[in-house]
Amino acid sequence: MELEFRGEVVEWRGPSPFFFAVVPPDAAEVIADLAPMLTYGWGVIPARVTIGSVTWTTSLFPKDGGYLVPLRAAERRRAQVEVGEAPQITLELGGP
Repeated sequence: MELEFRGEVVEWRGPSPFFFAVVPPDAAEVIADLAPMLTYGWGVIPARVTIGSVTWTTSLFPKDGGYLVPLRAAERRRAQVEVGEAPQITLELGGP
């Protein structure tokens, strides 16, 4: 299944900073409905992510009833995405 949405980029400050795009509630609801068929444990869901012409594989993290899309530094730089922006994101759920 493929979903498209705009997700705000946020920073989580832990021992080292991590960046995520927040999945909006309507898309998170669709993902939650499919999660039992897609998760490989702990509620994480494999996905292929595309922002502009940059595509990579990752796993969505469940958070507070929604989901976060991890944005690795290399892909963030290639897609030219910064904290506070809301890029157009395409998710292909279930991985490649």
